[in-house]
Parts: sequence; structure tokens; C-alpha cells
Amino acid sequence: MNSEAVSALLVKNPSLKAFKSKLEAMKSGAYVIHRSWGFGQIKSFDDTTLRLVIDFKGKKAHAMDPAFCVGTMEVLPENHLLVRKETEPKKISELIANNPAQLIVEALESYPNKATTAIDLEITLAQVVGDEKFKKWWGDARKAVAKDPRVSVPEKKTECYVLRETPVSAEDEIYDQFNSTRSARRRISLAEDYATASAHKEANGNLTEVLKGVADAVKDSNQLDSAERLYGAAVRDRIAKVAGVDASTFAPSQASLVANLRDLAAISEKIPVQFQSHFLELIKETHPIECRDIVFNLLKVSQGKFTTECINFLVENGYSEDLASTLKRWQTEQNLRAPVLLWIVKNRHSKKFAKLLNDLITPRLLSAIFFAIDYEALQAASARRIPLGDILSDDTELIADLLSTADPETARDLANTLLLNQGFEELTKKSLLARFIKIFPNIQSLVAADAEGKEEQLLVSRQSFERKREEYEAIVSKKIPENSKAIAAAREHGDLRENSEYKMAKQDQQVLMSHKGQLERELARARITDFKDATAEQVSVGSIVEVRIPDGGTTRYTILGVWDGDPEHHVISYKTPLGSALIGKKAGETVKVKTGAAEESYSIVSIARYA
Repeated sequence: MNSEAVSALLVKNPSLKAFKSKLEAMKSGAYVIHRSWGFGQIKSFDDTTLRLVIDFKGKKAHAMDPAFCVGTMEVLPENHLLVRKETEPKKISELIANNPAQLIVEALESYPNKATTAIDLEITLAQVVGDEKFKKWWGDARKAVAKDPRVSVPEKKTECYVLRETPVSAEDEIYDQFNSTRSARRRISLAEDYATASAHKEANGNLTEVLKGVADAVKDSNQLDSAERLYGAAVRDRIAKVAGVDASTFAPSQASLVANLRDLAAISEKIPVQFQSHFLELIKETHPIECRDIVFNLLKVSQGKFTTECINFLVENGYSEDLASTLKRWQTEQNLRAPVLLWIVKNRHSKKFAKLLNDLITPRLLSAIFFAIDYEALQAASARRIPLGDILSDDTELIADLLSTADPETARDLANTLLLNQGFEELTKKSLLARFIKIFPNIQSLVAADAEGKEEQLLVSRQSFERKREEYEAIVSKKIPENSKAIAAAREHGDLRENSEYKMAKQDQQVLMSHKGQLERELARARITDFKDATAEQVSVGSIVEVRIPDGGTTRYTILGVWDGDPEHHVISYKTPLGSALIGKKAGETVKVKTGAAEESYSIVSIARYA
């Protein structure tokens, strides 16, 4: 839009005077971002209709009223990254590939005050880099820009990236943040960052002050739990070593913080990954006699990388035979938890552990894996992925390895357990079942039976469907989790062969899982209907049928869905012997129904519609 066009628009609409400068920026060739249409370029201004003509990616030559655009569209400056992607594609591609920190610096230069929120910057960069590559690229770019003294990096996405007028070194920035925070957790984290940033410099600057600050936080703060205090003490001692200060002068010591055996499991759950190995060495140093038993107890409840750290520690300290016998005992007692199971299957072929794990790779282990997957699926509050389920799908040799010593009956039982498992989608179940069938072809009958059962739909009312679904949800969300807890509690009572509570809980589990599987199959086959398709010409689902019974009297039966039976009110399912005999018959016809040893005749007097 030129000045004449803007003046004409203001005469026609005086309320736009406050937006005069924005209207004047809407020139042909300018690039814009629209709230709904996204990125585009103004191609021209139609003097006749007083409309801007804009090319958006999804809509070319789109005519828009400038008066509407002032509140919904932003004209981008020439140095904005989205504009430069169009005007300087080679330069932007080079920065993306080789200098992400410089790209972010140049992005900030295009904003007022040379600052923008982390959210806005990420949205812009994702469009420039491309959604497919952005996630990985941004992970590396953030590390690069965090080291760049020209940019202040925010802690939260709602805060701003700021291009500094004067560059600040990484250690000076960390030191300023360290002094400005009162959070003991934050001070420990920043102290570690400061030690890392200044480790390769001849002068350690404010290291002594940082050491005193983190030592005070570890000693006096009531904000820290046991794991945070221990890790803080480790960071403190590391800084003391760099600063040339005797760490033994500080209290509490790391050894005193792991002295209480009852705290160790809770600490192990929260310590950072990079500290796990040191934590185990600290236990060995502090509890030399009980060390073996402590680490086995920690392994039993371990998660993620700490499982690997515990096993490596036991092997490296000469406990390989104890580890093999303990894992075998846990398998017999059904005490192998998901993280340990995952480690076993991942390492079954490794040179280091293959011999140790050889006796565990059995059908019993597959049963334990299915139980762990089902349990985790039932406990999960969201649809997050289950690592054990993923490796069972991704490792194409795993099922074959676990079934190598199975007999056909055991394999069939395991295949049936798979079909009832809550932790797999139907397509995944079929894919895994195909691996069973490859080894034991007779299992194909399970698939055929399952498919056959799904072919026939069950007609149901919405009310009966909801009742059945509520019954299923009660089993899945309440009864099975309660049973799983009962099994776990019963395990703690010792020898499973003489443990009646455990046996009863496992029997209850079988009943619940069977009921759950039956409900799943029925709900999958259900088709909800309002019975409006029924006619008065012949009996169908949704008919009210008056019949003459053997004693000469008449009775009316309402024939509804498979779960709608109410005998007291003469409502019967179309699947009952009488209901199925009447379906398809017309008034005047007679049907015979066998009940036990007797056979009775019913003559249809009239047919009416239920709906």
C-alpha cells in the first residue's frame, strides 16, 4: 500500500489512524505472519476493492481487508529469519548446518529490544529449520547457545532469550545466577556448572566463594532431601579438590549421609545418573561387610541405568555367581521386576553376561515379561510406551530364544496370555503371535478361533453397553490393580510353595484376567442399536411379540439386545432359545422351543415395534 492508498483508507475508516504506520508497512513484497493463515507475502493492493492480495503457502492470491489485518497480521522486518529464509536461503542453510548459535544471535537481532520468549523463538526456528529436523537440531543448538557469551539463556520457556549489549563469560553468568538464587537445589546445580565452566582456566575466579555457598547449602538448608544433600556434598567435595581445599573439613561428609541403611533405596531413586557409580562405591567404602546384600536389595527395586550400574558393580567386585543364583531365585519366586527383566533380555547375547544369563532364557522368563507388561499397563496413568513391550516387538529373535525349550502346551498357554495382555495393541499382538506360530504352527488355531469369534456382531442397547463397559473398567482400574498388590504383598511372606495367600491371589488373578479377556472380546463385537429398524411385518430385534402359550393364554415378549434380558418384565435377549426361535417369523406362524427334556409350542398372535 502506498501513502495515497493509506490516506484513502483512513478517510473511509478514521478509527484506523492509530495503525497508520502498520498500514504503511503493508507494501507489495513485504513478508507477513497472519494469525490464521501463517507465513505469506503481500503481492499487491487492489485500489478498486481496497484489498491486499497476499500469497500464503496454503492459499495463493488471497484478498484481505487491511482494516481486518491490522489486528491479525504482523509485517515482518527484512532481517527476520523467516524473511531471510526466502531472500538468503544459502546463508540461512549454512548457519543452520554449521553455526546454530550465530543463527540464534541473528534471530534475536530482528526483535524489538533484541529479546523474545523461548516459546516464540522455538516456533520461528522450527519453521526455518523444518519440523522434521528441528527436535534434534534444537537439542544441539541449545547447548551451543548456552556457551555463547552474547546470549542470555532463560530457565523457563515463558522467559526470554536476550541478546546482550556486552558479552558475558559463561562462568560469570553462572556466578551471578548463583548469587541471586536462594534455592539450595539451584545453588548445587549452578555450583557444578561453575566448576565445569572454570575447570580448564588457570584462574578459578570466584571458586572459593562458590565453594562456601554450596557447603552452607548442604549443611544448613532444610529444602533438601537425602539424595539432594548427598549429591550436594559430592559437588562440594569436587569443587574443594579443584580449589585445593581439604574436603574432610566440611560437614556432613558423604560417608555420614549414607550411614543409615534405611535411606539408601530412597536415595538411589533420585540421584543423578552420572552419580550412580560413585554412590555404589561410596556404599562399598562405608558398609564393607554389608555391601553385597545392600546392592542386591537396591538391584531388586532399581530403575533404568541404575539397574546396569548395580549389576556391573556386583560383577566387578566378584559376585557373578551370587548374581546368577539370585536372579534365578527371583525368577522362581516371580520377583523379577520390569527393569531387571529388560536388562536380562538386552544382555542375553553379550560376551560379558551370556554365561551368567544362559539358564534364565526360558519360557518362564517370557511369562514373567508378559506379567510385568500387563501390570505396568494397568498401573500407567497415561498411554506412555512400555520398554519391555517395545523390546519384545523390536527384537525379532527374542520370542524364539525364550521359546527354544518350550513344549507345545506351554507355548499355547503363553500365546493365550499374550492375546489377553493389556499392554499391547491388537496389531502388535498379531505380529508377536506370528512369531509363536512360526515355531509352533498349531497355535494358528488360536488366531482362527479369535477371528471367528469376532465375525459375529452382538446387537446391544446403549444402556446395556455402558453397564458392560463399566464392569470392564472396574476390573481393569480397580480389581486387577488390587489383586496385583495382593500378589506383591504375598510374595514378601517367603517360600511361595507353602504360601497359601500367594496361591489364592494368583488364582484370583487367573479368574480376573479370564473375565477381562471375555469382556474385551464381547465389547469388541458389540454394535449399539436403538432398535428403530424393527418392523411389524416379521419378528426382529426390537419387536414386541404376542404369543399364545401351551395353556391357551397369551403373553407379550419384548425381544431386545444380547445384554438386555429382564425375565420379570418379559424382556428377552434375541440370543435366548425363545428369542432366536421367534426371529424372522411372521404373525400366524408357530415355533417350537425345547426347554430341558420338554418341547413347547408358541403361536405368534401379533407383532409390534418396541421403538
